[in-house]
Amino acid sequence: MTATTACTQLHERFRGYFPVVIDVETGGFNAQTDALLEIAAITLKMDRNGWLCPDQTYHFHVAPFEGANLEPAALAFTGIDPYSALRGAVSEQEALEQIFKGVRKGIKANQCQRAIVVAHNASFDHGFVMAASERAGIKRNPFHPFATFDTATLAGLALGQTVLAKACKAAGLPFDNKEAHSALYDTRMTADLFCSIVNRWKALGGWPLAPVETPGFDTPESDV
Repeated sequence: MTATTACTQLHERFRGYFPVVIDVETGGFNAQTDALLEIAAITLKMDRNGWLCPDQTYHFHVAPFEGANLEPAALAFTGIDPYSALRGAVSEQEALEQIFKGVRKGIKANQCQRAIVVAHNASFDHGFVMAASERAGIKRNPFHPFATFDTATLAGLALGQTVLAKACKAAGLPFDNKEAHSALYDTRMTADLFCSIVNRWKALGGWPLAPVETPGFDTPESDV
């Protein structure tokens, strides 16, 4: 099987969507007012046998935008010091432009039409990505404006768990709670979880889709 065929498989698997796993750490829950402080993104690829796996990784510490709100409870939870020089933080614009550039390359290479955010409780991460992109004035946002793949929902269906750590353990993936709530670690684990669920569905015979036969209905002779 050629590399082109493998690319076509990914294109066909998600209806032309290019899945990108994302996790953000923030200064609160409001994407419009609260700071984006850390973001990681992992693109996915499909091997020659149709199995999904992680590909390219992008990770940035992000400086709070001017006037951003920083909730003390959120900072205590993540342990992030937004103004520490050791973070090597970049602007929202620089972080997103670098991620979007890599995502657009992946879209093209895999013959997809658009990227889609994959995340755990995806509406949260998607909201911050969209808000930061708008603040930065980025015109070419490759992600779908509202559609997402939510691993919390998928894990609830496939594994009976919705918490990331518990879902990973149910899937047989080692999860280190000490590393949790770092955007890079959580993105890696979410990517592994998503790939595990998608690949398990394939292994069970759920993909590729088998032809669905419409049952025939015999017309009783008395009705003819």
